Amino acid sequence: MEIGVKEASGLLEVSEKTIYRWIREQVLPVYRLNDQYRFNRAELLEWATARNLQVDPNLFSESAAGKVELPSLAAALKAGGVAYAVGGDDQPSVLRAIVGLLKLPDSVDRDFLFQILQARESLGSTGVGDGIAIPHVRNPLVQHVSQPTVTLCFLATPIDFHALDGKPVNTLFTLICPTIKIHLNLLSRLGFVLRDPAFKNALGRQASAEELMAALIAAEKQIKS
Repeated sequence: MEIGVKEASGLLEVSEKTIYRWIREQVLPVYRLNDQYRFNRAELLEWATARNLQVDPNLFSESAAGKVELPSLAAALKAGGVAYAVGGDDQPSVLRAIVGLLKLPDSVDRDFLFQILQARESLGSTGVGDGIAIPHVRNPLVQHVSQPTVTLCFLATPIDFHALDGKPVNTLFTLICPTIKIHLNLLSRLGFVLRDPAFKNALGRQASAEELMAALIAAEKQIKS
């Protein structure tokens, strides 16, 4: 899903002048097609999340027919679950372990999903800093998934995920979504709640699933409707 400078400005809630400055400084993920700057919306959201920039999740709850109901992050996490002490001593082995834990229909090819997640990491780390990574399938390539899931995994041993801040990762949110719209909505919501001190504290302590869910619900309620 590609957008231009004006749309990027609205998405990141900064001026177009700031967007052009970031382009000159080569800090934004940008492409140039036919002498026009173009951005991938998912890449921009990932970039903003890694830099603690605020993005309004409600941007993705609108349709041509008006507002539509999209799943909450809490509902997606409830569907995906929380796993502790997940094994793995490097990025591929951790991703392999996570794929094995995901709550997916039997029809989903987990080997194919693992390859997609690996390919996504080769484009740039999904490590967003502070020991957190968000491995995901950017496009809904996984067949037969009818509902979105967010699976939270705490690793037994932190690993190098090539994150922007250089810190090893021990907390991973894996997003599996049936549509790009739902993916963008959940990604923006996750970026929002990761700035909430109480939720970040619960993550840092690897709190119980019940406490994490309560903190997430409270943080998500702060999103303006």
